[in-house]
Amino acid sequence: MINNLKNFLNEEQDPKSVEKIIEKVNDLLTHGETVEYVAVQQKPAINISPDSIVLTNKRMIIFRSKTFGLVTDFQDYLWKDVSDSHISEAILGSTFKMTAVSGLVETIDYIPKSQARKLYQYAQAKEEEMIEYRRQKDLEDKRATAGGITVNTQSDNPEEAKPKPEITTEDPMETLLKLKAFLDNDLISLEDYETKKKEILERM
Repeated sequence: MINNLKNFLNEEQDPKSVEKIIEKVNDLLTHGETVEYVAVQQKPAINISPDSIVLTNKRMIIFRSKTFGLVTDFQDYLWKDVSDSHISEAILGSTFKMTAVSGLVETIDYIPKSQARKLYQYAQAKEEEMIEYRRQKDLEDKRATAGGITVNTQSDNPEEAKPKPEITTEDPMETLLKLKAFLDNDLISLEDYETKKKEILERM
């Protein structure tokens, strides 16, 4: 356990607190889910049962201690449900704020600045992935709504009446990488992934 903890102690997190958090998180992880970062609240006075934020490759998990650490509540958000993340720094630490797509806001204060910056950095990278995912999903929804039918206007010129081929400027390799990211984050099924991959490879 200690060797695994070293991966999460780079910003001076308290080893005992992180060990307790990791033990709880391990019971919640799904297939293929891995812990990427752990940030622990550090209050200026008594810090017996700090709140914490755990980032995995699939979601953000917020732990809150109650009754002097005897009870722990957790709330998790898949990355596709996270709309925005923000940090504000003060003398005694930073406040990390997460806004969900639903509009719900979660905040944890007294996060050490270096840990808060790591949270923000990782969350921003995931948000960029999800922006692309939502864009692709929106395009697919629009195509599905249109029924995939190309409507041609009447023309005296037979060449103009012919349907024009779709022009794709996106790099196929880049598309495959994005598709794999969607699969890794459980945003599409394995069947959808294989189907889309086959379509892309056939166009190369």
